[in-house]
Amino acid sequence: MKTFPDYTVEELSAEIAVADYVAGYRDSEKFIGFCRQCASYGASWGCPPFEFDADAVLRRYECATVYATVIKPAAPVLLADVQDFIRPERLKIERRLLDIERATGGRSFAYVGRCLYCGEEPCARLQNQPCRHPDKVRPSLEAFGFDIAKTLDRLFGLELKWGRNGHAPDPIILVTALFQ
Repeated sequence: MKTFPDYTVEELSAEIAVADYVAGYRDSEKFIGFCRQCASYGASWGCPPFEFDADAVLRRYECATVYATVIKPAAPVLLADVQDFIRPERLKIERRLLDIERATGGRSFAYVGRCLYCGEEPCARLQNQPCRHPDKVRPSLEAFGFDIAKTLDRLFGLELKWGRNGHAPDPIILVTALFQ
């Protein structure tokens, strides 16, 4: 098993009215266009196209709590290893969001990336089968057309960074949300 550097985590949150978040931070055409260029488009139950109306889902909620989880590794992390490196934090974040979702009737939005729940098995969507874990899998904000760079900048004063020269960005920032 691969070992990774130690890291620190800073949890930030910001509340915003869903109507304001949709109006000021969402550009479905642009961001779903980016999704179409990804290999996961239509190949993962956490990714578009969805079998439901995303606009109708968003209209159900009034308040969004957006979370930025800032992960600062003590040493560089290879870009090829970043999904495995962030997995422990993703699991914690997603469990917490799902617990709050269930308690409040809200809707959580997870981090985009590899599914945490099917392991090495390919997504059931590839075989036109229902999701194996519909109680856990949630789409990302990006999959609903939200601009994460703008979200980080305006709500948290943070810059979205990209990996370079085969290394993950430092810090790595996971953006999730709970709509209620």
